[in-house]
Amino acid sequence: MGDTRLEPVVLSEAERLTLENWAKRRSTAQGLAVRARTVLACANGWNSTVVAARLDVGRDTVRRWRTRFLPQRLDGLADEPRPGAPRTITDAQVEEAVVRTLGGDTP
Repeated sequence: MGDTRLEPVVLSEAERLTLENWAKRRSTAQGLAVRARTVLACANGWNSTVVAARLDVGRDTVRRWRTRFLPQRLDGLADEPRPGAPRTITDAQVEEAVVRTLGGDTP
């Protein structure tokens, strides 16, 4: 069922446990959960077409996460920083503005 032209995805026990936790945990971001399921399916020997059909994603999506996982392992599945200017206001400044706006008194 696997494609012999692709480098096989071989997981360590720790990687498999981490990916399974990411895939099952309710608090995991959905994007990360799909990436984890994708890598787990590829590690089971399924080809990209089968993985894409079973997970209801595109073959390009499967290829992207598979090829990113192989050299970078679990770190390759994390979200990359978004383009654009970095934030100019900190969380503390946002909190201060909210407290000032609401008057600081809790009902």
